[in-house]
Amino acid sequence: MRGGRVESVRRGLVFVGFTTISKADGPLSETSDLAAPDADEVRELRERYYNATIIERIDSHEELTRLRVRPDEPIPAFEAGQYVAMGLGYWEPRLRGTQPEDVPAKRLRKVVRRAYSISCPMLDTEGNLAPVDTIDYFEFYVTLVREGPTPKHRPPALTPRLFGKQVGDRLVVERKVTGKYRLGEVGADDTVLFMGTGTGEAPHNAMATTLLARGHRGRIINATSIRVLGDAAYRGEHAALMERYPQYRYFALTTREPENVDPAHPNYVGKLYLQQLFSSGQLSEMAEDPLDPARTHVFLCGNPDMIGLVPPGGTPLSPPGMLPLLLEAGFRDEPGGETAGCIRYEKYW
Repeated sequence: MRGGRVESVRRGLVFVGFTTISKADGPLSETSDLAAPDADEVRELRERYYNATIIERIDSHEELTRLRVRPDEPIPAFEAGQYVAMGLGYWEPRLRGTQPEDVPAKRLRKVVRRAYSISCPMLDTEGNLAPVDTIDYFEFYVTLVREGPTPKHRPPALTPRLFGKQVGDRLVVERKVTGKYRLGEVGADDTVLFMGTGTGEAPHNAMATTLLARGHRGRIINATSIRVLGDAAYRGEHAALMERYPQYRYFALTTREPENVDPAHPNYVGKLYLQQLFSSGQLSEMAEDPLDPARTHVFLCGNPDMIGLVPPGGTPLSPPGMLPLLLEAGFRDEPGGETAGCIRYEKYW
């Protein structure tokens, strides 16, 4: 079971994360006579619960990292695009500069877990393709969430602890990899359009690398909306793939660079959103592909406003997300569909 809602929505991006809350967990004001675990008990708790080691941490900046984690046991077979939960004990210290957290003493012996889509290196150290089925670790694309979205929400529990960890530190990775967001059947000559926001790029990187490793001949378009170019942690890998594979296109669309927000900038283009680029036809021009529903598969992951799913009876979003724009263009929202023209999207809420 996938637990609760995303850890936070901040700066226009959705940060992937779920929590499993037991019935024993109470409100923030709950108190207990239990003493916090001392150093010896913390060592025992880590030995009892932790089953994986951080083997590499690649920081883009202080709030964005690529975390490589190797479980103690062999990784089970799974498909690109799926997710797994990782976690840390509430007994672990929080990073300075994050929202304070009043943790009831009885929760200090529990583990907080979040589900993260699995990314991949895309290329190994020798420049070869590195899809998820060729590596013995998980790669996660993680944003630090410093505070909850409102005072009524609990402070974020995992990433303020996770960002204090370094290579060699231990944590929890669940044994089961799951999720319905995966490639499925894609014809070798079909166009594949990935659209994501922020760390929602993670499953798309895994799927794109898998397609290239399969010898996919059709166009692969990986478009991501981010604040600034510094948020594009895989930019070097994408550049190398585009140089090697003429069918591959990567677009990092920014919203907060000077050319996005300063009309006086000589290269002013305004904020670049996926919805606008798609509906105007500009994305098709950039990709040099007609994005014809008859042979294009679409994958959406990230900010719910970008995806644009409106539940039955809900109020349509303004501006609309990608789903209504794609439906208007002839694509189909068919749950479980895998033929060209189908829209697949990861729902993090």
